[in-house]
Amino acid sequence: MAIEKKKRDLTQGALIPQIILFSLPLMATGILQLLFNTADIIVVGNWGGDTPEECKQALAAVGSCSSLITLFVNLFLGLSVGAGICVAHDIGARDDVGVQKSVHTAIIIALGAGVIVTALGFSVTRPLLVLMGTDESVLPEASKYIMAYFCGMPANMLYNYCASILRSKGDTVRPLIFLSVSGVANVIFNLFAVLVLHWGAMGVGAATALSQWISCILIVIYMMRMEGPCKIQLSKITLDRKKFKKMLVIGLPAGLQSALFSISNVLIQSSVNSFGPTIVAANTAAANLESYIYVIQNALYHTAMTFVAQNMGAGQYKRMKKSILYCVFVVSVVGLTVGSIMYLFGDLLLGVYAPGNPEVIMYGGVRFFIFCFTYFLCGIMEVGSGTLRGLGKSFISMIVSLIGSCLLRVVWIFTVFNNLPKEGTVENTIFRLNMLYISYPVTWVITSTALFIMCAFALREYKRLHRSEIRDLP
Repeated sequence: MAIEKKKRDLTQGALIPQIILFSLPLMATGILQLLFNTADIIVVGNWGGDTPEECKQALAAVGSCSSLITLFVNLFLGLSVGAGICVAHDIGARDDVGVQKSVHTAIIIALGAGVIVTALGFSVTRPLLVLMGTDESVLPEASKYIMAYFCGMPANMLYNYCASILRSKGDTVRPLIFLSVSGVANVIFNLFAVLVLHWGAMGVGAATALSQWISCILIVIYMMRMEGPCKIQLSKITLDRKKFKKMLVIGLPAGLQSALFSISNVLIQSSVNSFGPTIVAANTAAANLESYIYVIQNALYHTAMTFVAQNMGAGQYKRMKKSILYCVFVVSVVGLTVGSIMYLFGDLLLGVYAPGNPEVIMYGGVRFFIFCFTYFLCGIMEVGSGTLRGLGKSFISMIVSLIGSCLLRVVWIFTVFNNLPKEGTVENTIFRLNMLYISYPVTWVITSTALFIMCAFALREYKRLHRSEIRDLP
């Protein structure tokens, strides 16, 4: 009991150790989730065909789908953010009845979201791949991969909603354990589908879907057997209108923001597609490696959001401010450290994805040069966004992020990038890629600045409106 209490109470004790202990399992969980996609990419990049050229085509097929998959998934996973914050607020306020209502409402939302995303994936993905300018040589494999992948979407949604609930009560370890089991299964299924069944890109998509069902089943069984207000009870699964509305108010802006971010990434993917399969494969490998920096930093997004939400529910104003500052410091150190290490071993890492393809490695290094040293700015932006959501200002976070990142990035593509000369030389190709990729750090700086200005206003408003409820002011 003492251990469980310590896990769930983020409103007391030394902050730095708690932030680190809370975020480390989240980092590991994010890395394991990303390993699903990495396993797909490595397997098809090495054994997806009989020749290096066929392997490159299979790698490009998987990479062509990544931004489109993210577009569909993020819209509905944003609602899991709303569910997690609702649970964290109720836990901070010691409202067990409210926790139960939030948990069971979240389960219904997750199931509905899974069905909708699967239906969308089956019906519109191929036309969208064509619209994105996906090379005809990789379109058949890309379509098979994405159809197989979306068979796991209901499980993916339910797992992530349940994991969000567990994180809100301070438990970041068990989602990691369940994901570890399914991650091992994913690698085994990948190799079997490609090496034995010779299913190519479709095989790794099917393997990922199967592993998502494994993690989903494990986390649901655990939450049905656990004790406490977060326990799933089939008889209590009902939609509480008040909780549903609160989850929508907080989660829908988060989902829309993620989806619109994905739209800008789809536009950038379309721009990358215009360079041909070699650079698509290079971009796929480099982007997947950089995603490890992102998921490590994204753990601090969830950390800031959860700490702020629980301490807001408990009326701990000063602790909220300290949590934000410490998360910014940690995410900056982690981002710069991991980015530098990754750049140092860039050629070696890219070679794992595309052995025997020096062009892929060279063009992947172009992206690496810009992203590895600037990704910490994205981490700072994520902490600012998580802070606003923890404060219940999800709509403001969405507006600031969309204008600062998405809109400016789209404008960059249609003005700066599209007006560059399109000579076929290697030097010009590298120059155009640099001008495409530089749009990311530019927009991260602008968005981070705006987000933290809004955080300052939101904290001041909270202090003014809730002074009588704040417990740590003199």
